[in-house]
Amino acid sequence: MKNFDINEDPHRRYNPLINEWVLVSPHRSKRPWQGQNETVTSDALPEYDPTCYLCPGNVRANGMVNPDYEDSFVFENDFAALKQEEIAFKENKKETFFKVKPERGISRVVCFSPKHNLTLPEMPSEAIENIIHTWQKEYTDLGNVDYINHVQIFENKGSVMGCSNPHPHGQIWAQSSLPTEVEKTQNNLNAYFDTHNKTLLEDYVKEELKLDERIVIENDHFVALVPFWAIWPYETMIISKRNVNKITDFTDTEVTDFAIILKQLTTKYDNLFETSFPYSSGIHQSPTDGALHPEWHFHMHFYPPLLRSATVKKFMVGYEMMGESQRDITPEKSAEILKNQSNVHYKIVNQN
Repeated sequence: MKNFDINEDPHRRYNPLINEWVLVSPHRSKRPWQGQNETVTSDALPEYDPTCYLCPGNVRANGMVNPDYEDSFVFENDFAALKQEEIAFKENKKETFFKVKPERGISRVVCFSPKHNLTLPEMPSEAIENIIHTWQKEYTDLGNVDYINHVQIFENKGSVMGCSNPHPHGQIWAQSSLPTEVEKTQNNLNAYFDTHNKTLLEDYVKEELKLDERIVIENDHFVALVPFWAIWPYETMIISKRNVNKITDFTDTEVTDFAIILKQLTTKYDNLFETSFPYSSGIHQSPTDGALHPEWHFHMHFYPPLLRSATVKKFMVGYEMMGESQRDITPEKSAEILKNQSNVHYKIVNQN
């Protein structure tokens, strides 16, 4: 009987954040690809697009005119997934199969820059700091609304991720309930904190730094790594080294370091296949329900779909939909590949 080799043999890895497992099949990363190739969208976007709903001075779909903004710009989503008005509703507590309840909330769009063609990795870190300050303000303002108990800050980058407008922007959905993934995470963070009187991610980051097998970037206040339990080929997390519950707890120095690591990580993504790298990213932090949440530790997820090139993506199908999540390339290998990417954007390199 051969000895187990984590780099070659199929195995399952446990995700303590959501109490789920992922199947890892490292040997399958060598298989030839004859599946679908994605169309690569040209990076040659103009600095200003007169037809773009998000550019300064342009008219949006609802007829409102954007101001001539000079940095980030926030507005109520014209096609909001959540509505603010309160709705009369009487819950049927006897219902077994057809449970339903209204969900109240606020949806906003955050334009990162007035420039139509300027994504995060191509922005100066000072401009990213401004976005972080915008996130802080929105988290505070929305969290202070009496019926808002969770504020989800996220970005869908690229048409592959369903982004309907190429102008660099993110969204914020604030709602009265904890979303399912957040609730699962909170339950597990609570269980760990109750047992250890420390946050799960505080201990996890310390262990990752000792091993140094999945670290992509590290600075004084943050770590970017490929999680041990990562599902997507080049999935990463940015985690604060200090036990910070929420983005509004950052010091000025932490804001600066967060901006730098955001720029460096997204630059490495773009450099990997020399394309504007698509992903869905989102911040997980303390709910805004008025309670103390010492179990929460600030972190940001990045879920990019690209697998082997700018045109080959991973699909969640078959076994992933019917069984559990699965990946081929190991987290250790993808961390090594990302770590070795330059911090200088490929467009700058190619210009020289």
